[in-house]
Amino acid sequence: MRNALGLMLASVLAAVVIAGGWFFYSSRADQGAPKTTAARAADPLPAKLGAKDDVETTAALAGKPAVLAAAPAPAAAPTIPVQQKSTCANPNALGVSRVVEIDTTGGPGFGFETFKQFDFLTDKEVVLTFDDSPWPVNTPAVLKALADECTKGLFFSVGKHATYHPEILRQVLAQGHTVGTHTWSHLNLNSKKLTEQQAKDEIEKGFSAVKLALGTEPAPFFRFPQLQHNPAMVTYLGTRNVAMWSTDLDSFDFRKGATPEKIVETVMTKLDKLGKGIILMHDFQKHTGEALPTLLARLKAGGYKIVQIKAKTTFQSLPEYDEALLKELKVPTSSARPIGSVVQTVSQ
Repeated sequence: MRNALGLMLASVLAAVVIAGGWFFYSSRADQGAPKTTAARAADPLPAKLGAKDDVETTAALAGKPAVLAAAPAPAAAPTIPVQQKSTCANPNALGVSRVVEIDTTGGPGFGFETFKQFDFLTDKEVVLTFDDSPWPVNTPAVLKALADECTKGLFFSVGKHATYHPEILRQVLAQGHTVGTHTWSHLNLNSKKLTEQQAKDEIEKGFSAVKLALGTEPAPFFRFPQLQHNPAMVTYLGTRNVAMWSTDLDSFDFRKGATPEKIVETVMTKLDKLGKGIILMHDFQKHTGEALPTLLARLKAGGYKIVQIKAKTTFQSLPEYDEALLKELKVPTSSARPIGSVVQTVSQ
């Protein structure tokens, strides 16, 4: 009897222990589950990893609207910075609408009066070009008019003039304009009086003179005097990777009897007919600087936009012409160094 009673008590005790253990384990598991879930939800990804995953997911799931909304915009095509209006003192300035970079490899030609291949201007776009710089009074007047409207031009310098007034030509470059060349002494290279070698000398000596005046290489841009394009020299300039510039419309500012009013009317009449173009002017001429403020105002009123021209590379002058010019001008050899390598502003 005692054995049967003891066995019964042992069975009850075992059942109680088992039930209690199950209850204790269940309650611990129930309490731990929320904590584990919360910990995982709050565990952040490192910022760099998260950004990387976002990019990879965007690429893989490009079709999902939610992902597309977070995707970065496509990168814009590379462009050359245009002069910002905010840097201009004149809030209503004409400015520069875009900057065009020219790859001069092979000697491309521009200006429909002579060359017909490259039509890079759109409607209402204008390129301002100036020949025969630099010259006292007249070139600074042109520079002031351009600066007042925060716009840019392309200057073709005569080598001799550059040696006469290098400080003025350096102002042209310092103000952000592009400087090319226009021969050494403005000779007509298509003249039968010139040999081929003499024509080459005019070109190369002009480049060396402009380089000497600027203290740096000019742009590989060239304009033939009187727009007389000698076929042999066109070919030669191609071998030197120099772009040649003709014009779309001539201001005729060099003609006898030219006045500021006539210059403006000549340009605007032709321009309104063509709708766009490369304009030929001369900063050597007094009336050009006088006409330019009104001309720029008319361009702005007419909805025309200025395109600035730059070269992809600079021109590499020939050492023999550099040396010959230094000897001819009796310039001390030591002064042939670029001014930037001699004089620098260290505090201002």
